[in-house]
Amino acid sequence: MYQDRNEAGKLLAAKLEKYNKTDTIILAIPRGGIPLGFIISEKLNLPLEAVLSKKIGHPLHKEYAIGAVTLKSRILSDTAADISSFYIEEETIRIRNALNKRYNDYYGDRKPLQLKGKTLIIVDDGIATGNTMLSIIKMLHDEKPSKIVVAIPVAPGDTIKKLQASPYVDEVICPLVPDYFQSVGQFYQNFYQVDDTEVKQLLKKALKTSSS
Repeated sequence: MYQDRNEAGKLLAAKLEKYNKTDTIILAIPRGGIPLGFIISEKLNLPLEAVLSKKIGHPLHKEYAIGAVTLKSRILSDTAADISSFYIEEETIRIRNALNKRYNDYYGDRKPLQLKGKTLIIVDDGIATGNTMLSIIKMLHDEKPSKIVVAIPVAPGDTIKKLQASPYVDEVICPLVPDYFQSVGQFYQNFYQVDDTEVKQLLKKALKTSSS
């Protein structure tokens, strides 16, 4: 049980000290992963980047994912084979425009960090199934990093095994792997809703720290 995201971030930072190198970037998943990513980047003096992604919904059932998009990459599931390429391209453009707008809202006119050849530490406040994390990992792999590390405070054992089995993941760091897992929030005493105001404040503070 963690008191809050700050405590979880400090614990992860201690376990990530070996990655305190100039070629390492912290990639935090908004919104819940940003406070942890900020703590880790501050403790290890590493750059922090928000990794933005969104699923491509099935044309008839929007909640059913047939793929996912980041600022630079896209993946499609096998179920997308029967969907028109026009729909997929239109959705990709629409989603990427929305992601770029969100990125600009977070960072202004700052360009995304180059990930090629870098060690990427992907951070979130916890994961349940790991499907979203795996989609993000696959898309980040397209940018040719040298290593991908997943750092999360809590996740069920089956999900950890799924992450470790990924050909794109070099290491998984997860201090708490409970026998009984219902939701991420049950393992925090204070699991408040992180809003965009806090996200922008932390990202702005991280930029000042890394540039000083």
